[in-house]
Amino acid sequence: MQSGIFHLALPVDDLDAAAIFYGDVLGCRRGRSSSRWIDYDFGSHQLVVHKVETRDMPVVATNPVDDEQVPASHFGLVLPWDDFDALLSRLQSNSIDYAIGPHTRFAGRRGEQRTCFVRDPAGNYLEFKCFRNPEMLFATDGLDYP
Repeated sequence: MQSGIFHLALPVDDLDAAAIFYGDVLGCRRGRSSSRWIDYDFGSHQLVVHKVETRDMPVVATNPVDDEQVPASHFGLVLPWDDFDALLSRLQSNSIDYAIGPHTRFAGRRGEQRTCFVRDPAGNYLEFKCFRNPEMLFATDGLDYP
């Protein structure tokens, strides 16, 4: 598949809270908007938050990954190693709680990565991570994951 800009649309129950989280906390540039949705530049990809009623918010299942229950429905960014620490500082300075705190996954293995999960005000899960060896992002050989 050719490279392109990824587009993701998410349900939120409060556009003002989403604007604070994605715009102020994460620092995403705001794009077009209406009374029912807002576009954001999320790592050079298009993220759109759509206002829905609270009853329409999805329930998220989990899946075990490296001895953790990871939300099966999530999105995020793979950051450069040093940028991960800057993001953690930004989250901490904005008093954002972690759904899964910062830690190293697959420690000492070929796919070693640092990761953390947060939730936006509507409950959508975001994962931010970085790889010790960025070339492992799409590796398929020599992995020992159960």
